[in-house]
Amino acid sequence: MAAKRASKTDPARQWAIAAARLAEQRNCEEIIVLDLRDLSPVTDYFVIATGTSDRQLRSVGDELCQEGKAAGHRVWHVDGKDSGEWIVLDFVDVVVHLFDQAHRRHYDLELIWGEAPRVTWRPRARKTTDAET
Repeated sequence: MAAKRASKTDPARQWAIAAARLAEQRNCEEIIVLDLRDLSPVTDYFVIATGTSDRQLRSVGDELCQEGKAAGHRVWHVDGKDSGEWIVLDFVDVVVHLFDQAHRRHYDLELIWGEAPRVTWRPRARKTTDAET
């Protein structure tokens, strides 16, 4: 199968990156975005993040649902919100996994999807010139 080229205007990619950035702003850790377009017929991107408490995970999950809806990416299904150990938000083209540390290590989605390319989601650092320093 020919590799699909990533497009910066791909709405699913943009939403995955926005979700990763929101998770970072809410102090989630070990955030990655995986491009599954050539590996999975189910979804295009995984966003995986680790939280430090069930309250944080629920809060981030709620906010992602709200932000997704506002951006035109309605959540299709949510699972795990009651336990707060592993919350899955299925936006169809993007699936967000919010883990506590123990469940992140146990399920190790990065290993399972090891062939998936990682998407750069952090803004590139702007180069400073001598005049700016």
